[in-house]
Parts: sequence; C-alpha cells; structure tokens
Amino acid sequence: MILNWEALDPAILGPALLAGLLVLATHVPLGVQVLERGIVFIDLAIAQIAGLGVIAADALGLPEGGWAVQGAAVTAALLGALLLTWTERRAARQQEALIGVLFVLAACAGLLLLANNPHGGEHLKDLLVGQILWVRPPQLAALGAVTVLLLLAMAAGVPRRLGRLGFYAAFALAVTASVQLVGVYLVFTSLIVPALATTALRGRARLAAGYAVGALGYVLGLALSALLDWPTGAVVVWTLALCALAAAALLRGAASPRGEAADLAPPR
Repeated sequence: MILNWEALDPAILGPALLAGLLVLATHVPLGVQVLERGIVFIDLAIAQIAGLGVIAADALGLPEGGWAVQGAAVTAALLGALLLTWTERRAARQQEALIGVLFVLAACAGLLLLANNPHGGEHLKDLLVGQILWVRPPQLAALGAVTVLLLLAMAAGVPRRLGRLGFYAAFALAVTASVQLVGVYLVFTSLIVPALATTALRGRARLAAGYAVGALGYVLGLALSALLDWPTGAVVVWTLALCALAAAALLRGAASPRGEAADLAPPR
C-alpha cells in the first residue's frame, strides 16, 4: 500500500475540515435530543426529503447550486418537518415507523425523478456520500451563517419554546444546510455517532466529548482518505464510528471502578 503524502494539501483538506466542524456544531446537540426522543432515523428522513427537493429542482431545470435550489431543499425539509409534527401529535407511538416510511417514500420519489436523467447515478451518489473535498467558499459561508443562527436560537431556547414544531424546524434547517455538502450518510453519522458514544455523560461534558469525538473522526477520516485515495465520505463515516467506539470504551472504563465499588459495598 502506497501512501500519497503529497495529497495532504491544506488548501483542499482545510475547507473540508471546516465544513465537517460546522456540521458537528449543530448536529451534536441535536443528536443528543434525537436519542432522548427515541427518533433515531429522523435525520435520514429529513435529509432524504431535502435531497428530494434538490432533485426536483434539478428536474425542473433550475440552475445547480443556485438560490432556487436551496429554496426547494429548505421548503421540502420544512414540509417534512410539519408532517412529522402532525404525525407525532396523532400517532406518537408509531412515530419512528412513520419516519422510516417517509424516508423510503422520499428515496423512491428521488429515484423516479432521476430515472430518465443520464447523470442520475452521479446525482444519487453525490446526495448519499456528498462532495466534502470540493466544498466552495460560498457554500462554507452559507453553512456558517445557518450554523450561527441555529446555535443562537438553540442557546436562547427558541426551538424548545415552540415545542415539537420548533424542534423539527430547527432540525430541518440544520440538515438541509449540511446534506448537500457532506451527504446523507455523513449527516446521519455526525448526528447519531458522537451522541451515542457519550451516553455515559450529561450536560456540557457530553457536548464537549461529542464535539471531540466528531472532530477527531473528521480529521482522521480526511487524512486517511487523502493518503489512501479512498472515497472521503465513506472513510470519514468509518473513522467517526471507530473514534466513537474508543470513546465509549474509555468512558465505560472510567465509570466502572465506581460501579464495582458500589456493587462490592456491604449492605447497611
């Protein structure tokens, strides 16, 4: 195996890492809420719906990457958020199953729209694995603006005060801003994996650990994909998962002595 050290180019990897960190900024705290609500696959559904908006805009001949396409993606995601808000009120116990059905329907609708597109396979690949290595400064600026606004809104408790709709709307905006840069797979991994790895912690400690796991996963994934010339999105997914496994093991190891001491303590 030959390592291509010249591929470690900060001009390419730097913007990609910044894109990953911006995605993590909103996805780590949202991921904690997703696990607490027990609706793990919501990000897949919303990301797929946002992607369907992009595919529909492309099918209508709108300029690629333009504001009209962004508007279509945001509109589709917000409509999906409204639908999930309604279903949670009407059928809370079936919400996770309904989220899965919505994901499948959106994915199949996208396939139907791409059926007669000669570049349909490439569009679908970009939607799933993203093009994080080729992120452009305008895309970073747009993602940064959305990230700052969402973080300020979450810090002020705006989504919480709006209840279900506030949570789903914030989620839709965060996912829409990130899915076109990093793809559906990395959106899901960035949301769930750091939060899942830090379930032993609470509050700010959990967020800090989640950010650390996510950042390390992106750094290692980007570097390995460049050195080995492997698909970036897929490599980052794996490095995020491996970093999460290591972090979870360390956190369990740190907590186990206290648990063992409590188990061995004589009854009073």
